[in-house]
Amino acid sequence: MPELVPLPPSVAEKPNTSPATPPRGRPDREPLWRQALGHCLRRLRHERGETLVETADRAGVSPQYLSEMERGIKEPSSEMIAAVAGALDLTLVDLTSAIAEDLRPVQAAARPSAPVCRTAYALAA
Repeated sequence: MPELVPLPPSVAEKPNTSPATPPRGRPDREPLWRQALGHCLRRLRHERGETLVETADRAGVSPQYLSEMERGIKEPSSEMIAAVAGALDLTLVDLTSAIAEDLRPVQAAARPSAPVCRTAYALAA
């Protein structure tokens, strides 16, 4: 199991605004799942040219909640993730695969010679 490292006060107070990349000066740290999820959701929403309000309305969540999901602040339930994925015309498999692809460069930078942990992908799905 990975070692848990407490965040410095400056990071703990302010959420990471670029969640798919590890904190500056810390290439050995992978982002949290909620951060990787949020980054991917925002990227996919932008690729569709949609606003927070449009996607949130279709997903049945508030724009504020979707914004917090995208910023990696909220730890959304599986139902919320499925609702937002559906609003973006994605299956959970599509979304999970997109997140895994986003994480591959981060993983390579963090541990260049580390084997891929298939269990982590299974848990994420």
